[in-house]
Amino acid sequence: MRANSPILAGVSDACNPLAPDLTASTGFAPVLGTDARVLILGSLPSQRSLAAHQYYAHPQNAFWPIMSSLLSLSGDYATRCAQLRQRQVALWDVLRESVRPGSMDADIRLDTARANDFAALASACPELRLIAFNGKAAETLFRRLVLPGLATDNITLVSLPSTSPAYAAMPFAEKRELWYQRLAGAIPLTRPETEIE
Repeated sequence: MRANSPILAGVSDACNPLAPDLTASTGFAPVLGTDARVLILGSLPSQRSLAAHQYYAHPQNAFWPIMSSLLSLSGDYATRCAQLRQRQVALWDVLRESVRPGSMDADIRLDTARANDFAALASACPELRLIAFNGKAAETLFRRLVLPGLATDNITLVSLPSTSPAYAAMPFAEKRELWYQRLAGAIPLTRPETEIE
């Protein structure tokens, strides 16, 4: 139903359960060690991730299975984050905050989008050599909101297929192989085993 529906006439958006949530979502601090060589960027945490206070918390998101396979990660969330830092991998999102009703990147309101401070991150991580975008939305946001003011002379930018369950067009094994190929030059990885179909 639309806000101009006779049923909803006179009902403010604050009381309207059908109105989109226009509260800004705020992202997390980075998972980061000062010796990070690789930075993996998403766009903004999903509603599930925000509720769990964890990056990539949706059980169908392929991020943790891919990284566990390539970097031999195991354990609970805090342990896996510590293992990422030990393997010189940092994790963050392009956006510090934005209004996004729901969890779809297409619903990010660009007029409310505020990027994280990547100049400070680059200064704190002099070994950073690769920024990898988990999906096209992260890359588009970075190129629009961050790249014009950031020196990236010694940093390679690469695109990765999204691990989101919303991007189901590519099978898991293919995503994992592309992640391996694009990250392999920057950090030691375990080669994914070929799966028989």
